Amino acid sequence: MNCAGPGKGVINRTFEEEQTYRTSRLAKNYTFVVATFTLMQITAQQLATLVNGKVDGDPEAIITHPAKIEEAGSGSITFLADPAYEHHLYKSEGTAVLVSLDFKPKQTISPTMIRVANVRAAVSQLLSTFQQTEAERTKRATSTKAIVHETAAIGENVRIGKFAIIEEGVTIGNDTVILDQVYIGPGVRLGARCVIYPGTRILRDCVIGNDCTLHSNVVIGSDGFGFAPQSDGSYEKVPQVGNVLIEDQVDIGANTVIDRATMGSTIIRRGAKLDNLIQIGHNVEVGKNTVIAAQAGIAGSAKIGENVRIGGQVGIAGHLTIADGISLQAKSGVGGHLREEGQALMGAPALPYRDFQRSYVVFKQLPEVYRELSKLRKEVKELRKK
Repeated sequence: MNCAGPGKGVINRTFEEEQTYRTSRLAKNYTFVVATFTLMQITAQQLATLVNGKVDGDPEAIITHPAKIEEAGSGSITFLADPAYEHHLYKSEGTAVLVSLDFKPKQTISPTMIRVANVRAAVSQLLSTFQQTEAERTKRATSTKAIVHETAAIGENVRIGKFAIIEEGVTIGNDTVILDQVYIGPGVRLGARCVIYPGTRILRDCVIGNDCTLHSNVVIGSDGFGFAPQSDGSYEKVPQVGNVLIEDQVDIGANTVIDRATMGSTIIRRGAKLDNLIQIGHNVEVGKNTVIAAQAGIAGSAKIGENVRIGGQVGIAGHLTIADGISLQAKSGVGGHLREEGQALMGAPALPYRDFQRSYVVFKQLPEVYRELSKLRKEVKELRKK
């Protein structure tokens, strides 16, 4: 058969040769993936100390890499955070497992247990230990294929990847990593220790703080959706002369778009976490430590409080105020101000969560209720005739 070799055009291989080739490639790729995680050897006791846990088993067991509970093998550490996966633990050949302090196995298990107060938090810390961040792994230099304007002020220990473009007047803080094909527009200020993933665009005059992560194809500073209706039914564009201000420790997921303000700033406050595919309109303010899940949309000039939780596909109309600590369940639609702090709401329009649940129970019964009502109407009609 004719098969395309890597970078060498079309070559001739038999089916058996092709299978052998693909298997060897897969093995090389697997070895590479494991190598990226296998950065150290650590004992169960050392790891328990790292995550503030207690060892139940062999404290000298050597751990080299993390693994999923259903795939754990020799040298690996896994975790049990969901009881639905407990049955995998009794067949596991892993070396260690993170479990909760009160976990009581129903059968004998092979792995050494490391008991922790919060399994998911410990897993996050574990993965940080075993895999270096992009900023730690990458070579710190400016690629010869990057374009950096002579007026740009670049800090120390910065990486600028291939085909990245840094325009005039840009400032970039120390230890920041800018990966391939990133565009940073005129006058942008980018803080220290940031990681900007491939394909991201940060447009003119936007400001990004320290320790921020922008994932692939994020767009910061696109024009806000501003058009003035004209007497002939057409629309005239309203110039968008503001910018976007992103404070420290903000994480923004892939393909998220944050529009620049018409005037002033669209603001994402310190510690906010945004998922993929989110739209933030012009002059929106997102409060400190607020988290927003994928495909949510926030219209212009909405003010979102601190520690708000916004589920996937939530829509928030423009010029609204959302109080601190509110939780909006997935697919909720918000068309009015939410001024009472700490509420949990659901539905479209969004109702208090428990009210929506009770209403939904009634809603599901409507077809049956309608049939009963029709039957009663018919009976009443017959009685009236008599």
